[in-house]
Amino acid sequence: MTGPLVPRQRLAQELRRLREAANLTLDQVATAVEDISTSKLSRLENAQGSPRARDVTELTRLYGVAGTELAEKLLRWVRAARHQGWWNDYSQELWPGLDAHLAYESDATIARVYTIPILPVLLQTPDYSRAYYTSREPWHSEQALGQLIEIRTRRQEALSSREGQPALELVAVTHESSLRQQVGSVQVMRAQLDKLMEFSTARNIQLYVLPFTAQPVFTCTCSYAYFEYGKEIDQDIVHIETHAGFRHLEKPDEVRRYRGYYDDLMAASLTMDKSRSLIRDIRDEL
Repeated sequence: MTGPLVPRQRLAQELRRLREAANLTLDQVATAVEDISTSKLSRLENAQGSPRARDVTELTRLYGVAGTELAEKLLRWVRAARHQGWWNDYSQELWPGLDAHLAYESDATIARVYTIPILPVLLQTPDYSRAYYTSREPWHSEQALGQLIEIRTRRQEALSSREGQPALELVAVTHESSLRQQVGSVQVMRAQLDKLMEFSTARNIQLYVLPFTAQPVFTCTCSYAYFEYGKEIDQDIVHIETHAGFRHLEKPDEVRRYRGYYDDLMAASLTMDKSRSLIRDIRDEL
């Protein structure tokens, strides 16, 4: 995923809808439009590859929407999809699936995340991230480690500002174990918990703690993110993270279930004020 994923998905969905509304098969479109093969059209309709304005313009003519507002919207999505994401500069350090995760995250309006037993990436301090990588993945060179921390810092910038769109809204539920899991030194943990309380007062951040005293809910044992998008696309996406890699869900029924699961997590969690109080108490214990 070298660039934004959502514009490609929007484009893919609309092109598929237009073709089906015209009662045309992939082969029929490929026959009617020069330089567009069946395989290329299939890739376009599955949000794969980098779309070209010339191909989309030819398709709008075939589907009878050339010169309309819809055609302009399709071309805007083409331009957005061809823009390289900032994470492409770190491609050598991205493990499989993280590039797609960053593409989803970069276009989301709201990110609902749940983490156990490590704190949410978007709320980590550089020292905490460094200690985490050093302990979990000690094989990284100093240069690679620096780039991994830069990636996390760049991701956090979305919480304050983003080019061409509002700052990312973050709703985070983290298990109490993540507050007590020792990562680095006591000083690193105290500074991290202080920063966590500071983050939790931002207008676009909601932070909740799922305490040890809560009854287990369905998705409390695995970290995941639920990405919500604007009105132009109603297809939210779930990204589940494990030590074996990422798994993404985009079927509407599966996504709806996970939204319900996330609501269950929030209902079982402490309020934002009580979450801050618990964070402060654990910080003081250190």
